Amino acid sequence: MKQQHITVTPWAGAMGALVEGADLSQDLPDDVIAEIRQALLDHLVIFFRRQEMTPEQHLAFARRFGTLNLHDQVKGMEDHPEIIEVRKEPQDERNFGGAWHGDVTYMEEPPLGSILYAKEVPPVGGDTLWANQYLAYEELSDGMRAMLDGLTVIHTPAKIYGLQSQDWSKDSSVKTSPNETAEYETEHPLIRTHPETGRKCLAVSGLFTPRLKDMTEEESAPLLDFLMAQATREPFTCRWRWEAGDVAFWDNRCTLHYALNDYHGHRRVMHRVTINGDKPY
Repeated sequence: MKQQHITVTPWAGAMGALVEGADLSQDLPDDVIAEIRQALLDHLVIFFRRQEMTPEQHLAFARRFGTLNLHDQVKGMEDHPEIIEVRKEPQDERNFGGAWHGDVTYMEEPPLGSILYAKEVPPVGGDTLWANQYLAYEELSDGMRAMLDGLTVIHTPAKIYGLQSQDWSKDSSVKTSPNETAEYETEHPLIRTHPETGRKCLAVSGLFTPRLKDMTEEESAPLLDFLMAQATREPFTCRWRWEAGDVAFWDNRCTLHYALNDYHGHRRVMHRVTINGDKPY
């Protein structure tokens, strides 16, 4: 699709693009929003530099793409509950998102995507990586793809937020602690079809996907460990080095992401808004 209002420059070979010519604090025309959405579908994660948004403007931009998600395990900002403040203080040891995953994939209808806005960044470190799950699926052998099609994987928040999970309050600034509301499971296809592009992609999500349906974790581990390694192969990824004012908008339906925890002794503050999606098929 030829862009008339914005400039879209690919960022890495596998995925990602820098979008210029859009002030996200403004009420953008429908045709500009349509071009941004197409850039997202084409590149899976898109980046915007030098943005200045209030929380209200951040929310308004996100609502142009759908209704907004309220995280079931992490409390949002007091005045803006749809915004999660992803904060790591200099003394914190643990960071939010510090392993490969997709956002809240354990929901019955996992998110379309998330929009992350950098408020304060460390002098070095704190990059985020994304991985292309179309490529992760397409680069498997014909035999492996045939075997995986039709399998069901169990998603759950229990490993991260459940009663036996590590207590976030002890070594991080994340507003959550182990609780019984995370002790549930959801079934999704191991290979999902993107509802807008029609392409198939791998749908594993780290600790959110501990086992396959009708199998134990031990039985599932060899295959799921292989698939997570496949999902995050370096040729399938891109990496973003944050500056204050940057915005990243990723398609949660066909990507994984990973926030590096390599800036100990420094503060990093991000605002995340997540857009509701639909049931995978």
